[in-house]
Amino acid sequence: MNDPAGEAGTCAPDPETLARAAWSRVAEPGDVVAGALIAALGAVDALEWVRAAAPQSTEGGDPGVRRVFDALVERAGSHGESPRRLAAGIARWAPRLEHLDPRRELRVLARLGGVVVHPGIPGWPTPLDDLGPAAPPCLWVRGEADLDRGLRRAVSVVGARAATGYGEHVAADLAAGLVERRFTVVSGGAYGIDAAAHRGTLAVGGRTIVFLAGGIDRPYPAGNAALLARVLESGGSVLSEVPPGCVPSKSRFLQRNRLIAAAGRATVVVEAAWRSGALNTAGHAAALLRPVGAVPGPVTSMASAGCHRLLRDGLAVCVTDAAEVAELAGTAATDLAPERAGLPADVDGLDADERKLLDALPVVRAAAPDSLARAAGLSIAQVLAALGPLELEGLAERDGPGWRRRRRPRTGA
Repeated sequence: MNDPAGEAGTCAPDPETLARAAWSRVAEPGDVVAGALIAALGAVDALEWVRAAAPQSTEGGDPGVRRVFDALVERAGSHGESPRRLAAGIARWAPRLEHLDPRRELRVLARLGGVVVHPGIPGWPTPLDDLGPAAPPCLWVRGEADLDRGLRRAVSVVGARAATGYGEHVAADLAAGLVERRFTVVSGGAYGIDAAAHRGTLAVGGRTIVFLAGGIDRPYPAGNAALLARVLESGGSVLSEVPPGCVPSKSRFLQRNRLIAAAGRATVVVEAAWRSGALNTAGHAAALLRPVGAVPGPVTSMASAGCHRLLRDGLAVCVTDAAEVAELAGTAATDLAPERAGLPADVDGLDADERKLLDALPVVRAAAPDSLARAAGLSIAQVLAALGPLELEGLAERDGPGWRRRRRPRTGA
């Protein structure tokens, strides 16, 4: 895929890419005021509008903001934000305008072999558009940049960092099973369940996408740097909505979760404590009307308390294997989980009278029909009518004038 940001030193990035790269530095992730402004004016004009409004908001007070706001409303109509919210937004963005240099960050990205993708160019992940004004202005991507193709069939697998061996085993198995069903696995690259899901995907040659909370030049946690390198080597993607150099703060982790939720056609929580970032991701998915699945664990395990909470509150459905997750995220025509059949039992296919008689049949010494009638609580006619089907099924046998339960031959050693 061509680099929309341009290679360092060969060509200049286009104005739209420059503006969206600048917005990803100016506004914090999930800033809906910035998103609404970009939607109303376009990234380039919105950035110029903020540059013009910022001095007025800091030097001239509200009258200056009012003038540019009136101009915005005239141009954008009902899409405009209220003056108070715009003034607050300008106050947040103004400190970052002075030293803003998206070209420098794009050069860093080019040295890393990465690209910027944004709405309107090939590869932009259209599922993120469901976030509305909370969608990121762009994504900084290393690895495979055709994110839209990768997310056509994708499941987000999330869970606790302090995962148990059970949770990591289940996450890896789910990921591997999903790859076999042609799904991409999405997660956040953290320790625990995230890492297990990525490793399970890589183990079977699948594609996985990692959403980072900081810049893509700052692998976090550092202990997973080798895992992220394997993701890139395998044809996967490592991406972020913030430029290179940005630190992964707590608020950015929480905002990153909305991207993970939007990227998958369903979100599955494997393990989560009572208060967990994975529950935050599940909440975003539910708000986007994405299906949510939760893997149950031991009722005594605090690592599964959050999953049980999701199930009890009706925010998630119980999933136990990749087939059930595929049914949750896939299409009804091709991804239905197979029917689960238990071991056959003697009573399968018998009616109520036949079951009562089967229970009453002695195992050792045969009993006459009148004795069987008393034991089963049936009439003699009902007993005689039921004995025939039981004999045909190999469950009853005649012994002289009486009947007894037929002994099944033992199997195995």
